[in-house]
Amino acid sequence: MYLLHIANKNYSSWSLRPWVLMRALDIPFEERLTPFPTGSSWDLYRSFSPSGRVPCLVDDGWAVWDSLAIVEYLAERHHGVWPVEAKARAWARSAAAEMHSSFTALRSACPMSCGVRVEPFPMSDALKQDLFRLGDLWNDGLARFGGPFLAGAHFTAVDAFFAPVAFRAQSYGLSFEGAAAAYPAQLLALPAMREWHAAGLAETWREPDHEAEVAAAGTIIEDLRVTA
Repeated sequence: MYLLHIANKNYSSWSLRPWVLMRALDIPFEERLTPFPTGSSWDLYRSFSPSGRVPCLVDDGWAVWDSLAIVEYLAERHHGVWPVEAKARAWARSAAAEMHSSFTALRSACPMSCGVRVEPFPMSDALKQDLFRLGDLWNDGLARFGGPFLAGAHFTAVDAFFAPVAFRAQSYGLSFEGAAAAYPAQLLALPAMREWHAAGLAETWREPDHEAEVAAAGTIIEDLRVTA
């Protein structure tokens, strides 16, 4: 069975991607959660991940690191990871790669913290541009392939790559236009996403650097997590 190394569910957007994909597609795996340490995680995570980062998938002793590489590894072994139709698959891979490499303003200004609700500080032009591009991209996929997911009727890897954005939309009250307006709620309603969210709320760990990033993003108006 696969072993998937992840970090805190409240914070770790990168861990969420392969986790929610495997859950949604019923790909069996064992989860091993190692909380973020204060400061660098390099020494701690190097014990199981060549990059010193999460996520890391281990298959029969063989490590696959980085969320995009993990998804491609799974796609070679399991049906449904990417869309079947060639053009939909190419679009989905392009969109996932863009999410993987871009949207730095969104990541910086709205760090993932599933359990809090934040009134964000005024948006920078870079963040506004990221949000415009997200809405444009989502509307394009939903229109091309008919929804309710980005590449058609079924949840695939491209949706998994945008799953952390759904949590960010919920935490920071981010909104989008057109069909994209309903897409975050579509993701949040998935059983796997509800499972992740509930586990994130139940975590008692508080990592100071992550907490400081959220506090710098805006005014925290609600904290739904259990008491630390």
